[in-house]
Amino acid sequence: MIPINMSREDKVKIMEHIITYFAEERDETIGNLAAEHFLDFMIGEVGPYIYNRAIYDARQMVDGRFAQLDEDLYTLEKPIRTR
Repeated sequence: MIPINMSREDKVKIMEHIITYFAEERDETIGNLAAEHFLDFMIGEVGPYIYNRAIYDARQMVDGRFAQLDEDLYTLEKPIRTR
């Protein structure tokens, strides 16, 4: 799997959301280090599933566009008269 590179700013924002989630939903207090470890774990464990689903969705969209393009090309064909 290709490692996910994100800016430190994005990582900090996500960590803040994780800290808030633990506080509000689980009534637990975690610090930045725990939030970062949790984020790294989730990226490693769940990331490949999300990535693969995104690739599947993109493939479906591209297949649909190619099918439409194929139909459009057929409509451009000129009729050929036979004698």
